[in-house]
Amino acid sequence: MENQKNEVEYNSAKMWQIMGFPLNNVATNLFMILMTFVSYLAVDGYGILVSVAAITITASRIFDGFTDPIIGVIIDKTETKFGKFRVIMLIGYLLTTAALLGMFFWGIGNGLITFILLYAIYIIGYTFQTSVTRAAQACLTNHPKQRPLSARFNAIYSTVVGVALSFYASNYLVPKHGGLNVSALQEMSITIILIGGVFTFIAIMSIWDKDIPMYTSSVVGNVVGIKDIFKVLKGNRAIQCLVIAASTDKLAMQSASNSAINIMVFGIIMGNYALYGRLNLITLIPSILVILFGTKIAGKIGNKKGLVKITKLSILFAGVILAIFLVFDPTQIGTGILPTGIFLLAYSIYVGLRNLCANFVFPMIADCTDYELYRTGKNVPGIMGSIFSFIDKLVSSLSASIVGFAIAAIGYREVMPQVGESSSPQIFVVAMLLFLGMPVFGWVATLIAMKFYPLDDDKMKEIQETLEQKRKENKEMEQSVTEIKCSI
Repeated sequence: MENQKNEVEYNSAKMWQIMGFPLNNVATNLFMILMTFVSYLAVDGYGILVSVAAITITASRIFDGFTDPIIGVIIDKTETKFGKFRVIMLIGYLLTTAALLGMFFWGIGNGLITFILLYAIYIIGYTFQTSVTRAAQACLTNHPKQRPLSARFNAIYSTVVGVALSFYASNYLVPKHGGLNVSALQEMSITIILIGGVFTFIAIMSIWDKDIPMYTSSVVGNVVGIKDIFKVLKGNRAIQCLVIAASTDKLAMQSASNSAINIMVFGIIMGNYALYGRLNLITLIPSILVILFGTKIAGKIGNKKGLVKITKLSILFAGVILAIFLVFDPTQIGTGILPTGIFLLAYSIYVGLRNLCANFVFPMIADCTDYELYRTGKNVPGIMGSIFSFIDKLVSSLSASIVGFAIAAIGYREVMPQVGESSSPQIFVVAMLLFLGMPVFGWVATLIAMKFYPLDDDKMKEIQETLEQKRKENKEMEQSVTEIKCSI
């Protein structure tokens, strides 16, 4: 009898849904990658100084963070005949597209104010769409074997898209347009808008069957409000720890992946920016194998233990890559057999581990949502996602300023680093600190936060058993009420 009582009837998703929904995150990641080049657009297209562009982008990301709580409440309040998440995703994509077309085409040459206004519209649209990635995870599936799969596909897609875009930028756009200039960025923006639209459509279709009140009801017996944000943030230890881990990772990775840093590492220190795209293409399959292995382990030991193991390995391989740059002549990577072979192996594993760390948070947000339902009886996926996004963006908003002021300190005050410039010790130190040092800082913070994260595999089993029992009790109560009404 006890086994029957504790047997959980999980809300499982079809494999194509688990594979398709993460494409919403890929679409928003495409927009985010495009915006890593926005400092070049601001300087060349709008005539804004490098330092002013860095401060503007930082301020815009802080504004981005403050839009999250409002949009989170909107998500939890939204109920239409077309669902909750599908409507929000579509609105987000349309607003983002309009803002990008304005920023990269219609607003060129119109100065700082126009740039800021278009950036603000982009932020609102982007936040609508990206909030769904976090909020809808809880309704897509609560099966402990399926949730880590979202991290798997997010990581694989992120790896493939990162490789494709780096190859596209370094081997096609830069040679075609003679550099990373306005015309190159305009062509990139059109490409990303079109691909992002296709991915958004697939994600909408994937969540269609789950985007119904049975899985998306925001609160049981209560009205969602702004005050719920503070209650959740104050009382939910899991989301507290997760946002610390994820936001420091995001700050580190955005600093490391900034287009200026990639140009400094691959285009100046290594002296071969085209190698950047080719290296990512070569390391694609090995990186995916690392991701498959990592998510398989997480499915067995739980998300928390899986993230800790992957994070430790990421720190190790960041050290290995730094050692390669110090031991070998960086310009020999791509031409010399030994340095190229060692670098390819280490970089393949590093990229896979890095992408796994970044994408583990998505199923863990769903765990935090279930924990809140278990803890308080409230199902608030929108608010849970908005809390995560708010702190994540507030902290990671510093990345543009960190990069901007770091490169300004070594002479890049009015121009950005360009492919083919001569390397120097100052460029090497700044590039390595941001390219490898910042990720290590984020991963150390993750390890510290996970020591206090309460949702291990055993705790999640207890949570799902308790929630399932409550659902059964509610069904029995509803049936009893119906029978009483019928007898009367």
